[in-house]
Amino acid sequence: MAELETLGMIAGNRTLPLVLARQARAAGIKRLIAVGFEGETDPALAGLVDEIVWTRVGQLSKLINAFTERDVKRCVMVGQIAPKNLFDLRPDLRAMALLFKLKERNAHTVFGAIADELLKEGVELVSAIPWLQPLMPAAGFQLGRKLSASQAEDVAFGFRIAKEVSRLEIGQIVVVKEGTVLAVEGFEGTDRCLARGGELAGPKGGAVAVKVAKEKHDLRFDIPCIGPQTLETCVAAKISALALEAGRTLLLEPEVCADLARRQGLSVVTFA
Repeated sequence: MAELETLGMIAGNRTLPLVLARQARAAGIKRLIAVGFEGETDPALAGLVDEIVWTRVGQLSKLINAFTERDVKRCVMVGQIAPKNLFDLRPDLRAMALLFKLKERNAHTVFGAIADELLKEGVELVSAIPWLQPLMPAAGFQLGRKLSASQAEDVAFGFRIAKEVSRLEIGQIVVVKEGTVLAVEGFEGTDRCLARGGELAGPKGGAVAVKVAKEKHDLRFDIPCIGPQTLETCVAAKISALALEAGRTLLLEPEVCADLARRQGLSVVTFA
């Protein structure tokens, strides 16, 4: 997509929208138009884009109009929208009609339907991976300590469990210890799953967390991602190792993560 000059951004929370804006600029995108969500999107994004339109979760017409009125033909969706906001939202009429048609309401069905609505108006939702690929660790990646034999066994075990859990649209991360599943990510999100798993591992900790992507993962609006905050949560929960699926998970602020893993004795590895 090197020939693309204008890119729209549907920006959720945390740092990924800021990272994408910088990566897109470096790749030659000349004009960035963002839609930010009140209470979710980092206001610092305004300094990295040409224009930002603020809205609330559920204001679908305003989101679409922000792009069509500015002649944006392609957009990406990056950053999380807090799961609770999918239920707390105050939808406009277009969003109400969209939600009414959905038999299942999860991130993939809701955001997939939004992508369809955008396309009806001539705006294509595309994957942000072309701009973010350099931040996806490949096979053989490692930060911090090398895995012990028992940790490696737990990674293999956790991978099988996490893949099945993700296939069932439950979550993408599991916490295991010595062949036992301690916690499975659900509606509460990654950080609380890690904290719960760490607590159940006992006072000595030592659990292993495994994060995967779904087999038919739609990377247009759900890119698996970790960063310093995830690692700090692992450390606080006394989790000893975090394993990521190679080539399918973003690592934000890698230098900060490397320093944190080294100082705290945390193993961060990829697996295929």
